[in-house]
Amino acid sequence: MSLNEDQTSMASVAESLLTSISQITKSVACIEVVQETFAEIGCYFYRASSSVMELQTSENTPENAMDILQSLSSSINVAKDLINKCQKAYSSKSDSDKMPKSTIQQLERLINRMGQCLSLIPSSTFQNKKYAEVAVRSLSNEMQHAQFEVGQSQELQTKELEQKKSFSEEEQNDHEETVQTESDLYPINIEVSTDTSQVLNVPYLIEFLKNKSLGSQSILDYRSRSSSTLPQIVEYVETVYENFYCPLTKQIMDDPVIIESGVTYERNEIVKWFEEFENSEEIFCPITGQKLLRTVLRPNIAFKTMIEEWKERNDEAKIKVACAALSLASSASMVFEAIRDLQGICARKQYNKVQVCNAGILPLLVKFLEYKDRDVRCAVLELLQQLAEDDDDGKEMIAKMVDISTVIKMLSSGHQPIRQAALLLLHELSRSESLCKKIGSVPGGILMLIRIKYNRSVDAFSAEKADETLRNLEKAQENIKHMAENGLLEPLLNHLAAGCEEIQMEMASYLGEITLGNDSKTCVAERASPTLTQMVHMGNTLSRSAAFKALAQISAYSPNAKILAKSGIIQIMAEEMFTRRISDENMNSKNEAAAILANIFETGIEFQNLQVNTDGHKLTSDYVLYNIIRMLKNSTTDELNINLIRILLSLIKDPNSISIIVPMVKETEASYTLIEFINNPHEELGVAAVKLLIELSPHMGHTLVERLCTTKGQPENLLLGHTTPITERQAVSAKFLAKLPHQNVTLNLALLRKNTVPTILQTINQIQITGTRASRYASAYLEGLVAILVRFTTTLYEPAILSLARNYNFTLLFTELLLKTSSDEVQRLSAIGLENLSAESITLSKPPQIKKSKSWKQALPIFLSLGSSNKMKAPVCPVHRGACSSQNTFCLVDAKAVETLLACLDNENAVVVEAALSAICTLLDDKVDVEKSVSMLTEANAVRHILNVVKDHSEEGLWQKSFQFIEIFLMKGRDKSASDISQDKLLLATLISAFHHGNGNTRQMAENILRILNKVPSIPTSNYTL
Repeated sequence: MSLNEDQTSMASVAESLLTSISQITKSVACIEVVQETFAEIGCYFYRASSSVMELQTSENTPENAMDILQSLSSSINVAKDLINKCQKAYSSKSDSDKMPKSTIQQLERLINRMGQCLSLIPSSTFQNKKYAEVAVRSLSNEMQHAQFEVGQSQELQTKELEQKKSFSEEEQNDHEETVQTESDLYPINIEVSTDTSQVLNVPYLIEFLKNKSLGSQSILDYRSRSSSTLPQIVEYVETVYENFYCPLTKQIMDDPVIIESGVTYERNEIVKWFEEFENSEEIFCPITGQKLLRTVLRPNIAFKTMIEEWKERNDEAKIKVACAALSLASSASMVFEAIRDLQGICARKQYNKVQVCNAGILPLLVKFLEYKDRDVRCAVLELLQQLAEDDDDGKEMIAKMVDISTVIKMLSSGHQPIRQAALLLLHELSRSESLCKKIGSVPGGILMLIRIKYNRSVDAFSAEKADETLRNLEKAQENIKHMAENGLLEPLLNHLAAGCEEIQMEMASYLGEITLGNDSKTCVAERASPTLTQMVHMGNTLSRSAAFKALAQISAYSPNAKILAKSGIIQIMAEEMFTRRISDENMNSKNEAAAILANIFETGIEFQNLQVNTDGHKLTSDYVLYNIIRMLKNSTTDELNINLIRILLSLIKDPNSISIIVPMVKETEASYTLIEFINNPHEELGVAAVKLLIELSPHMGHTLVERLCTTKGQPENLLLGHTTPITERQAVSAKFLAKLPHQNVTLNLALLRKNTVPTILQTINQIQITGTRASRYASAYLEGLVAILVRFTTTLYEPAILSLARNYNFTLLFTELLLKTSSDEVQRLSAIGLENLSAESITLSKPPQIKKSKSWKQALPIFLSLGSSNKMKAPVCPVHRGACSSQNTFCLVDAKAVETLLACLDNENAVVVEAALSAICTLLDDKVDVEKSVSMLTEANAVRHILNVVKDHSEEGLWQKSFQFIEIFLMKGRDKSASDISQDKLLLATLISAFHHGNGNTRQMAENILRILNKVPSIPTSNYTL
């Protein structure tokens, strides 16, 4: 059998044995025959339980422990059967006179046998606990020689009890005498502990045994009917000699000294007595009255030694008493008093703490941390803190047995004393460097301490102790990281600034790993950036790597850009990118430096005057830009290429930089490199490359088209069709094609030949079905696709593209997009597409061809042939004066797009309104029938829409188009239109404002309208000289 199994088996036997003893003590208390003898027997059983517990809790368990326990268990079981039979016999009145005597004789033999069994416990079991050994040996000796007699007085008493049994319980209690508290169960002086005035007081013993409601956990209960039972019991441990008391204080002396009169006093008290006399010649002994010639104090070493020995013996006894009380835990008051007594014992002498720990009290205290009574929990925490003070071994032992998480939970208790006691215990444990890591690893522990630290206004004491505890926990570096993760960055920043190289590296590494809140990132940047920059510049490989990682996170927060620039980081990073060469360094410092610079530049910081080296080169100089583009062409890592492109995207916003970058990209192979990146499997690199190409397209669009179309797989690979979800790569690719010059027929034909239009139309349809909210990039992707379709409308002179627009009925397509899409950009692009298509309508519209009549019809009279001739004419568009359709001639009238475009004029976005108005104005071109167009637009209430545009918008371009529209309507429109225009007072005010403040074209157009409205004098038509 294994050691664990032996211990489990022995514990089971001991628990069963204690339970049986508990039952016996309660049973004998209920037997009213030979009451005194049975009470004495019950006390022997009760006292034997202490020896069982000593054997059970001993750290040095003897080999014969199981044999002893089993022997005791056998005796106890027999005793229990005998007492049960005695109870039954008495209750049934059968042989009740003979039964007690024979039973007592058998119980006597059992007690003698149990005494012999207890004597088999070896001395090694008790180790240094001499007091426990004396107590067990004394009990063993008593039990071996125990004898019980049933005298006549007891028999008479039995009969009287039988006669009085009908009395009520209250009447019996009236005749009971008040008894003294039971003496200690662990006596050193056998004569004192067996004083018959207390132990053999029968009424008291009966009441005492009845109160022992023992559980399986313990048999020792020292609780009496008063809450002060425990201290009273302790006083009887050993007699206190009268000479131990100071005559002045009547308290036991701690530092006894002898004065000239030969009387011994407490040093402090006699000194105070002497100080009361102003004249030293008047000093006398307070006890004898003898005048003292000298005030010399001589230590009474003999007394002090005797007192110390007496205290040690009594402290050890008190510890045992408290242990027994805690084991039973029958009431909160008993537990509380036991703990308070232990606190006093520990406060008296440091060694007493060791004794308390060795007595097996710690496991009991741990259980009471979750006790229902909060005063008990608080007292336990205070005692644990006391045991841990100035004792590293004690701290280790407590930390091993106590669940630190339980103490952490108590920090959030609603009872302030518990919170403070738990905090003080943690504070004491944190003084041990070996325990700091354990405390800090408890989930939520450091967070709770930080919360208390910052809650000074509520509890200043706790805030101070929490702060001290956190400082202690800094001894474990992992805790510094936990503190930073929970919002306390001060320790990390302090160690980073003032620590050795190894500490700085560790702190920088933590700073790069934790996730900082926005409210702390600026503080970290201010405190840490100088040190981190220096580590990058001067540190070893590991330090540099940690510093780079931390700087990358700090620089990612845009408000930190100026702070980092001020610390000189830009020059250091530029040196890393362009000049530093470390052959034996494993890390890629160029990539790290580029990432940090990209983070800083993307914030919009003013970088035009920033110097990057000691030679005076600025960030926007040819030297820097050339090096970046050269690195972009020659780089082999995707991450570095991404960061280089990010830097260029930031620099290209500066006019001076773009004037340098564009020629460099044109003249070198950088443009080919960027286009090749489009197909790179690395998603982020492909997106970054396309974004840079979009920025370059207004400056070198035709060059990019040429190089794009000569690259394998392009441009069709930029349109990969619809996927779920839509990616950023798809959105920027579509935007890139849309941003390239629209009138570049090479690109348009390339897209046409690669059959991209069906894919585009299918994707647009799918996005409209699923909605743009299905992906964050859906709107941008849809806008790019529509813009690609619009680009085809700019090169309709190309027959293949004209055929494309007709086959897919672009006029109807853009009209439907205006109706079905809520995106302003899609509506603007659709209106532009309709404008481009409508501009071609007058060219594509032809007069209807009249079919020639057959020969036999030629002979008919003219009046007959006229009728048949009219019936054969095709319908004619009133605006374009020819045969029109939305599909073949892109006629807006036939597509019913006019009403939709007019509705767009109510849009709040000025660019949408301007695009819609431009499309409508194609119907007022000089090449069309303006009067018919005006008539048609009047019926559609176009004037009211135009007047609203003038009222809601103030852009010059919109005013010009609106004024042109109004002027045509005043000249060609009906009276109703002219009346609506002239009666609009807001229009008149707008015209006057434009006449005074508008640019040349706007002012001229406003003047023309005012002249038509007779608000400005007309120029005379006759020639005259002023």
